[in-house]
Amino acid sequence: MSLNHSTASRLLWQGPACVGWRQDVEGAYYHLANCLLLLGFMGGSGVYGCFYLFGFLGTGYLCCVLWGWFDACGLDVVLWSFLLAVACLLQLAHLVYRLREDSLPKEFDLLYKTLCLPLQVPLRTYKEIVHCCEEQVLTLVTEQMYAVEGETPINRLSLLLSGRVRVSQDGQFLHYIFPYQFMDSPEWESLKPSEEGVFQVTLTAETTCSYISWPRKSLHLLLAKEQYISRLFSALLGYDISEKLYTLNDKLFAKFGLRFDIRLPSLYHILGPAAPDTGLESKKDDEEAHEPAVSSPQALLTSVQQTPPCTPPPAATNPPAPAARRARMSRPDSSVLASRSPLQSYSQVMSRGQAPLAPTHTPEL
Repeated sequence: MSLNHSTASRLLWQGPACVGWRQDVEGAYYHLANCLLLLGFMGGSGVYGCFYLFGFLGTGYLCCVLWGWFDACGLDVVLWSFLLAVACLLQLAHLVYRLREDSLPKEFDLLYKTLCLPLQVPLRTYKEIVHCCEEQVLTLVTEQMYAVEGETPINRLSLLLSGRVRVSQDGQFLHYIFPYQFMDSPEWESLKPSEEGVFQVTLTAETTCSYISWPRKSLHLLLAKEQYISRLFSALLGYDISEKLYTLNDKLFAKFGLRFDIRLPSLYHILGPAAPDTGLESKKDDEEAHEPAVSSPQALLTSVQQTPPCTPPPAATNPPAPAARRARMSRPDSSVLASRSPLQSYSQVMSRGQAPLAPTHTPEL
């Protein structure tokens, strides 16, 4: 034990005895190899940091191979340096393969950075969503229809990537669809997976558009299998539908001069053309509104003729006709407001102090 301790202490403090030091220094390959190894070990983390690390290390070990072959003339130096250089090159090839595997087309990469990356959606999950649409980007030329009202079946869900789409019903403009918005989110949410239906609006491309589309059955299978993707689509579709509702609300504000509440019923029906029976209903409402106003003076006259005259009390100075006044101040129908100019509707409503309400009849979407 003491012998081993004395040998170790002698090697540690005195060092190996060199027969003779070389007077000349090593060649350029040796110094270049060490400089490259020093730069390689200063690499960072991540994919690009690994590229930096293994790139410099592999080049440094290749220089060591050249040094061992030409200057050191040692087989062991050449073999070890060669093995280390090959290991670094294999690691670089593996990194290149992973980058090519994780790469996406330009449109899908931009979609991920715009829509999914702010929500911290994993790239692997996003690839499953892209794989469901078969990584196909579809196009629409100007004035080409994506869906026709009452004819096109609801069998897919599409997301606009570029361009602008016009939404209309019975030839009347409703709103626009802009990039990174769903083109048929209300239709998708209005049907169950087992139900079928057709579009009730017409979607027309105003410019050259590109979009991606998920088949209805394939997307339902993916949502049923992956709960995270189902919640993600639920959040995206809910936000998209709310944006469309606020767009309709702004259109009503510009049309009538008032800001309507989107929670009012039949907001969608106000934007469409008036139904054929709205004129009859408005006439009936006007007649019902004028009948109490006409009958109330006659009732007052007959009551005055039948009752004996008497001195009215001093407090009753105002005529008792609040019912007739309330009947004459009935709310106007939405079709009547739509036929008038925004300034007339606004002045009439503000003079009465009441906001117009939407009709209670709502057509099925």
